[in-house]
Amino acid sequence: MNAAPLVALVGNPNAGKSALFNALTGARQKVGNYPGVTVERHSGRLVLDDGRPVELVDLPGAYSLDPGSLDEQVTRNVVMGSQAGERRPDALVVVVDAANLDNHLRFALQLIALGLPVVVALNMVDLAERDGLTLDADILARELGVTVIPTVAVRRRGLDTLKAEIDRLVTEGRVQPVTAADRIDDIVTLQRRARQLAAAATVAETPTRRWTHMLDSVALHPIAGPILLVGLLFIMFQAVFAWSEAPIGWIEQGFVWAEAQVGALLPEGWVRSLITDGLIAGVGAVIVFLPQILILFLFILVLEATGYMVRAAFLMDRLMAQVGLSGRAFIPLLSSFACAVPGIMATRTIDDEKDRLTTILIAPLMTCSARLPVYTIIIGAFIPDRQVLPFVGLQGLVLLGLYLMGIVGAFVAALLLRRTVTKGASSGFMMEMPKYQWPHMRDVLIGLWSRALIFLKRAGTTIALTTVILWALLSFPKPPEGSGISPVDYSIAGRIANGIEVAVRPIGFNRDIALALVPAMAAREVAVAAIGTVYAIDDTEDQGGQKAITDNLKRNWSLPTALAFLMWFVFAPQCISTIAVTRRETNGWKWPAFMVGYLFVTAYVMAGITYWLAVFAGL
Repeated sequence: MNAAPLVALVGNPNAGKSALFNALTGARQKVGNYPGVTVERHSGRLVLDDGRPVELVDLPGAYSLDPGSLDEQVTRNVVMGSQAGERRPDALVVVVDAANLDNHLRFALQLIALGLPVVVALNMVDLAERDGLTLDADILARELGVTVIPTVAVRRRGLDTLKAEIDRLVTEGRVQPVTAADRIDDIVTLQRRARQLAAAATVAETPTRRWTHMLDSVALHPIAGPILLVGLLFIMFQAVFAWSEAPIGWIEQGFVWAEAQVGALLPEGWVRSLITDGLIAGVGAVIVFLPQILILFLFILVLEATGYMVRAAFLMDRLMAQVGLSGRAFIPLLSSFACAVPGIMATRTIDDEKDRLTTILIAPLMTCSARLPVYTIIIGAFIPDRQVLPFVGLQGLVLLGLYLMGIVGAFVAALLLRRTVTKGASSGFMMEMPKYQWPHMRDVLIGLWSRALIFLKRAGTTIALTTVILWALLSFPKPPEGSGISPVDYSIAGRIANGIEVAVRPIGFNRDIALALVPAMAAREVAVAAIGTVYAIDDTEDQGGQKAITDNLKRNWSLPTALAFLMWFVFAPQCISTIAVTRRETNGWKWPAFMVGYLFVTAYVMAGITYWLAVFAGL
């Protein structure tokens, strides 16, 4: 019995292949793996009008027949007939995004040149029309030399015509001999020809699309683009301080009120101390920074929703290539600004093992949101709240500098790693620019709500538990009455901290910092909670709140010490969760140990340099 004809759906990522595949096959689908690789094989049965079956296979999205990843390698092998366990397709359905023709036609030209029977599905024409782009499929078909059918997969528009053309191809089609002269291998020539074809099929274009091209001429410009990116980051960090002042005050007043209520209800003793000095002072010292974290994520969510974030990735790709990283590393590193754990997990999309390992090792240098409370409380205590230029605050500039320091540190680390322990050639990278659009407020609010819940859950579990343990270690044993010994110095935690202080004193750290470093390994924000708990136990005169912490910092820390502390948190390893996920993703303790070691050494050296330079400068 003859096997059913095999037809492959192939095209760029985000062309709508999967939606078209689902519309054509319905529930008649199977999912497995290609032999010998982890790439999934999606196949289904398409029934033609006369009842004949066709096997339809949805190939992984690819940008070129020159593979840059395992997915692209499988796609190339299938259409070339060299994939183990897979016969060569009898025909190809090349799916292209109607609104992004000049990019998608590059790959289409390569596929057509293979000589297989081809039909082009001009997909998502409704979105192209919505954006003011009207295309003539007949002109494009004439230029390409194959049938072009407009489709809207999610609305089943054009599917009957597409099925009829598939029927014709598998019935009449034959592999056409193609000479070397017919193939276009040079990427520049492909791009030029694709643009010519796209221009030939453009019947009408609205001012909206012309505005998109004008915006990209600035956003993607090699000089203006980076300036715009830095400008947006500058505005974001100014807003983190300027917009959060009032809500931070409201939250702080709520915790001060709660502490007063507990003090009035409970007699003096260890229970009241646990609640006020431990939970309220410790956890409250972290929660007050929720407005700043939400402001930061507001900017990130809006930039993602508008389509600008991918443009930023394109700009950063040029710089990343200079340090031996693939542009594929950008999204994992970007995710690490929220948290290094999902960032490290996102490196699974990087096919090259050396690229992936390098990205994992530098991900902790991206300034995660957990560092923001540490940065802002130190900046608020030691950096004057003054304007250096109209609408430009010094505190926001310092915060921006800390983020940029982490990025620069990551690139320097990548440069050194790629020339030593992760040496190897970096792979290429292509990306597709989404349309500019106004962000949907509902989606932004859902994103902010989700981030707030994550932060509050973390504060109510990890940070609360760590704070209670720290409170117990700080509170016992009690110093003898009238001894004049500080409760913290006499406690278990104080004695441990005094031992650690010997090691960190050369870089300007005091006992309070030594005490905060160890619990901060559970979660970075715990450093703030630890400092708040120390001062709540050690200073009975203060009424609590962020102002009390700030006043204690000013009394007990010098400016060089504060600057060194900030520099430590720029480079030091992140929480235990980051180390654990690194171990899981690298299948052992070798690379997590290496990561922790090089980051601790870097943090120690950079904090020391910062401290002694500040001392010599007389700060």
